[in-house]
Amino acid sequence: MNRLIWVVGVLAVVALVLGGIIQAVSFLLWIAPVLLLTAILLFILKRSGGRRIPR
Repeated sequence: MNRLIWVVGVLAVVALVLGGIIQAVSFLLWIAPVLLLTAILLFILKRSGGRRIPR
């Protein structure tokens, strides 16, 4: 019975850690596209440098 309590306790801790990691990863999956678009926009703005585009 004592072993069963330890196994259940360890499984609970593992489930808690995995739940936190998965939640953090899902949060990052929403943030990553926003950061990617921001980086692309900043890259384009830096490349243009305020110069006029030749016709």
